[in-house]
Amino acid sequence: MLRLPREFYDRDTIDVAQDLLGKQLVHVSGGVTRVGRIVETEAYLGPHDLAAHSAKGLTPRTKVMFGPPGHAYVYLIYGIYHCMNVVTQREGVASAVLLRALEPVKNIDGRTQGPGLLCRAMHIDRKQNGHDLVADDLHIADPGAHRKLTIVKRPRVGVDYAGHWARRLLRFYVKGSEFVSKP
Repeated sequence: MLRLPREFYDRDTIDVAQDLLGKQLVHVSGGVTRVGRIVETEAYLGPHDLAAHSAKGLTPRTKVMFGPPGHAYVYLIYGIYHCMNVVTQREGVASAVLLRALEPVKNIDGRTQGPGLLCRAMHIDRKQNGHDLVADDLHIADPGAHRKLTIVKRPRVGVDYAGHWARRLLRFYVKGSEFVSKP
């Protein structure tokens, strides 16, 4: 497997969100390598996107989103679930891709259908916020053998407050995957 280079992330967020499908999230923690195939993502397009955390501007929480591409933006929701995003585009754009679901590949216990369950199963939490995804212990890799994927486009989940942004087709998933959070 080849680790994705920084240039992969320094592109249009929608393209990155779709191109992440079929790639593998790798996390080495406690001497265990966990691997999951990405089957669902959501694109968040920067401060003008009212569903993006960066819509509220630069804050201590969103600082990572404004940083260079290829870093993990990990935050806590509902006080119990961690969610992992991949920062995209050039520094200052504040765009990211939420990883919504994985197909377990190696050493994953528990469900992975949904961003909170994905993080729990992969042992990802706020300690990985700001982590450089070009590093050894947490990264995304291209498995090399490419399967033909049919990508489904749907509105994002749980962003009804964002007006017309809630209806935009910015959620992407692999058609037919049993691991998608909300088919």
